[in-house]
Amino acid sequence: MPHNLSFISLLPSAISWNASNSSLEEGEAWQAPTFTRAAQVRVIATFVLFTFAATSNLAVLVSVLRGRGRRQSSHIRPLILSLALADLMMTFVVMPLDAVWNITVQWYAGDALCKILCFLKLFAMHSSAFILVVISMDRRIAILHPLSSLDSGRRNKKMLLVAWTASLLLATPQLFIFGTIKIENADFTQCVTHGSFEHHWQETLYNMFQFVTLYVIPLLVMIFCYARILLEINHQMKKDKEDSNLRRSGTNKIPKARMKTLKMTVIIVASFIICWTPYYLLGIWYWFCPQMLRHTPEYVNHILFLFGHLNTCSDPVIYGLYSPSFRADLAACLNRRVKRLPKNVVNQLVEVQQQSEHRRVPSRAVAAMDNQNKL
Repeated sequence: MPHNLSFISLLPSAISWNASNSSLEEGEAWQAPTFTRAAQVRVIATFVLFTFAATSNLAVLVSVLRGRGRRQSSHIRPLILSLALADLMMTFVVMPLDAVWNITVQWYAGDALCKILCFLKLFAMHSSAFILVVISMDRRIAILHPLSSLDSGRRNKKMLLVAWTASLLLATPQLFIFGTIKIENADFTQCVTHGSFEHHWQETLYNMFQFVTLYVIPLLVMIFCYARILLEINHQMKKDKEDSNLRRSGTNKIPKARMKTLKMTVIIVASFIICWTPYYLLGIWYWFCPQMLRHTPEYVNHILFLFGHLNTCSDPVIYGLYSPSFRADLAACLNRRVKRLPKNVVNQLVEVQQQSEHRRVPSRAVAAMDNQNKL
């Protein structure tokens, strides 16, 4: 990892700052970073992702709290609610911070906001990962120990409390290591970790620790949970083949509703892994090959960071695909919106629908006659 650049502040402005700082140490003329064309594209893409993520995750939140999502199982509902809250933190903290910082290039918000926003960013990223760990552990217990489902609601609340508390504690160091620094003989201020570590290995150790807690540990726990689930399902299938009576009676069969929830959580976890793995691998590459920072195209970092943000957008989509209650809430909301439209617009929509229905009738009649002829 390059000097003075925390892994969690892997923004173009911070990278440009670091590259410029390195050149300054080598005796070259320091050049302030600029708002490049690649950064402009990143800001536009971030705005699009922000709009979609905010709308979709707020819709999930409303559905779970006030809509048909309230009918979900008491132990599943807090998990979906926490995941939506974590995604909303990523949406309203990480995305705007990233976009504004790219536009301004340097830091104008002062030392206090530098510390607070970097803390909130890491808190959001940790909570998003840890909530997925809790969901994975819940699914493992539900499949391997189905009789313990009676106590699952209280157990999940405890695990969620641990996840949110751990995220808070792990993000707290950001309040102490980040701060603003001003370049001498230049009107340029940046929010960095400069001066917080006496030696480079200390910063590398801190970054590695955050990488392990943000990605490695959650990844290993999720892989372990779903590997055990797959082994259990495979074991169940073998037993069903050996005893056909068990298949008919269904005494050893995993309920369809539980399997549906399992499929949803597997896809959500897979989305997290696919979206964030390239970004974290880029961070590791910078740690061990800091000189490659100058030779890596700027757009590579932009693309990988935006790809990570896709995870925040994908969670509500996956939930909607596997949740009829959420789709019903969306349909009801759209119907209310249509009723609020002017009467002439509503009449036009009705006419279009009636015309489409009239076109279907002859085709259905022809199909019926063809069937009769075939008989």
